[in-house]
Amino acid sequence: MRVTRSLLTLVLALALVIPIGSRAEEPAHYTFSPAPPGTVTQSVVLYMAGQAMHSQWRAVASKKLVGASSGTKFYQWYLSIYQIDGTVYQLRYQSPANGAPLDKVAKAHGASMWFPLQELTIVGAGEFAHQTVDQLVVSSHQTGADCGAATITVFGYNPHSNKVVRNVSVDNGCSLRAKIVRGTNGADDSLTLTGPYYNATAAMCCPTKPNASATLTFNGKKWVESPNYYKVTQGSN
Repeated sequence: MRVTRSLLTLVLALALVIPIGSRAEEPAHYTFSPAPPGTVTQSVVLYMAGQAMHSQWRAVASKKLVGASSGTKFYQWYLSIYQIDGTVYQLRYQSPANGAPLDKVAKAHGASMWFPLQELTIVGAGEFAHQTVDQLVVSSHQTGADCGAATITVFGYNPHSNKVVRNVSVDNGCSLRAKIVRGTNGADDSLTLTGPYYNATAAMCCPTKPNASATLTFNGKKWVESPNYYKVTQGSN
């Protein structure tokens, strides 16, 4: 009986020390399989399947030099999303191989140039649909001509299909920035989108509103933008 009471006391003590819903710690040493292509520019840990033990994921942005001309370097950018298995992060999704937001760059005919010109930034992780479950926010920009186009993409994990899916994407001409706004009092997070707004007749040179701002939220069924300044494409949830 003394042993039983001692064990019970220990369990209760640990329950008080470890907060419910706390995030599991990442292993001190880990590897990627396969390794991200090229040079890594960002590597962010997140919890796309919740915050249970061994539930870490990593989103990695990287770029690989494809050529150079007249002092300009051209890169193929990559987004790689990994899920941990023991101490090894296994690749679950990669752009452009598995789709958006990036295209595969190609050499221009008759010139040492590669298009589209690309860049990609991991904005961070937000709990937009369910508390303790992260979704990944990525900002990308591609230019083939003029000022190009910008895209904000939100990725999530679908436990029913066991796949990484694109939850929503927002597109805009020239530029578009995203900021994760943390919810308060148990509310879900949201995204603030900032960039030029073009009405149906506006040219790329002359936005209707040079510095517009909108809020993107998930209402439980779909993603809602307010005001409707940018092109929202619903994905899978």
